[in-house]
Amino acid sequence: MADIAKGVRSFTIGTAISRVMGLVREAVQSHLFGAGFAMDAFNAAFRIPNFLRDLFAENALSAAFVPVLTSEKAKSKDAQNLFASNIFNALFLVVGAVSILGIFLSPWLARFIAFGFKAVPGKVELTGSLTAVIFPFLLFIALGAWAMSYLNTEGAFFVPSLAPSFFNVFSILTPIALFAYFTSRGTNPIYGLALGVTIGGLMQFAAQVPRLFQKGFHYKFYLNFRNPEFLRAMALFVPVVIGLSGERINVLVNTMLITRLQEGSISWLNYAFRIMHLPLGMFGIAVGTVALPTFARMIADGAREKIAPTLNDSLKMVLFLTIPTSALIAFLASPITSLIYEHGRFKAADTAATASILVLYMMGVPFVSILRNVAGVFYAHKDARSPMLASFASVAVNLALNLSLMNVLGYRAFPLSVSIAAVVNITILFFRLPRKIGAFPLGGLAVYALRLAVASAAGGAAAYGIFQAALPIFRPAIGIYAAKLAGVAFGSAVGLPVFYGIALILGVGEIRSYVQRFIKR
Repeated sequence: MADIAKGVRSFTIGTAISRVMGLVREAVQSHLFGAGFAMDAFNAAFRIPNFLRDLFAENALSAAFVPVLTSEKAKSKDAQNLFASNIFNALFLVVGAVSILGIFLSPWLARFIAFGFKAVPGKVELTGSLTAVIFPFLLFIALGAWAMSYLNTEGAFFVPSLAPSFFNVFSILTPIALFAYFTSRGTNPIYGLALGVTIGGLMQFAAQVPRLFQKGFHYKFYLNFRNPEFLRAMALFVPVVIGLSGERINVLVNTMLITRLQEGSISWLNYAFRIMHLPLGMFGIAVGTVALPTFARMIADGAREKIAPTLNDSLKMVLFLTIPTSALIAFLASPITSLIYEHGRFKAADTAATASILVLYMMGVPFVSILRNVAGVFYAHKDARSPMLASFASVAVNLALNLSLMNVLGYRAFPLSVSIAAVVNITILFFRLPRKIGAFPLGGLAVYALRLAVASAAGGAAAYGIFQAALPIFRPAIGIYAAKLAGVAFGSAVGLPVFYGIALILGVGEIRSYVQRFIKR
């Protein structure tokens, strides 16, 4: 069994920095723009290139690129670099063309995606203009994902995980720097936020370039769509894209539905989503990112018998990391949301709405996290069809739940549907998993997860109790904001040890090993 803890630790540290900067970015956005007209338009505009981002970059690219790149690396460094250059050039050409086309089509895309905004004068037009400004982000982020995949194959995880920090920094500084400029000229200052996204995407790619050359990458001016390795990658890429396209289309349909709800709904969902992504990115995505090249190397080395125990270890690790943190955030959702966002144009009513969404999102974090790990086994086996079919089923469930629940639960239907759909997706993949790796101890994993959930609920409840007790004590002396911050800090400081102690009492001895593996050098 391979020990992935070191790679996960490196990725987690870099991602933690990136995610914290991401929350700072969201705090700045909430302060400057709140959760109304302009922010709704920006979030709708951002979802259009983001839809294509998920198809051309991130999961799709790594799922197709990493297994084939690992095979080429086993041949020689020249073969690896030739294949990597071919993929880079293809991305630059194809995604660049899509980005240019997207800029010209932005007004029509906005009218289609944000049709619910038509009731508010000027909102659809603003959405279209912002979409045009943001679209170059697609090319930069695709190249950034290419760089990340290359570095992950080389066993380098810290720099790729840190790179989004550069995106966040420029997404923070640009709207701040341009706010007064746009305002003084009668232009909506939300354009500064859109420019920050595009510049930040470029910097996310540029930040990884020096590390690429350190790891031996040498660019080759080579583009061959008929290259056998390129065709192998496309054979993986196309089913992944088809699977993700269903999910992304579902996101766009959800966006269309959300625009019909009360003003602020799409912004509240986005703000909650960003907090949810803190534990998901630091832990869930971290373990999955490290596991994929690990599984691919095992297959390339003919050591398939190591996959099942390594997967079991990675799933237990990701559950140990995500279940307690998700419970803690869920129990403290309201004060955490208030601390991050409730200032400037973001009011107490916005906090209440965002916190209720956050609780529902956190329910799905452990399932989304293990989904990425299990899907990695199929991608490493160059099987993108199984995750694609599972994705289609979860998309259907998600859409059906949204349509049936949105008139009852309003905007809260959307995070609840996401969590339930993730359960459906992972259930299907677990059912098909034995065909790849043989028998898998799913029963033992379920008992382990249940014990973690009980311990986490106890830890979360203890944290909430401490927060409620601390708030009236600290508030008269240091003010409401500092009192909430102290209450969350003290609550967390109590809640996590409570979780750890109860987990040990319940017989979850593996957590000692995970703590030791994470802190050792």
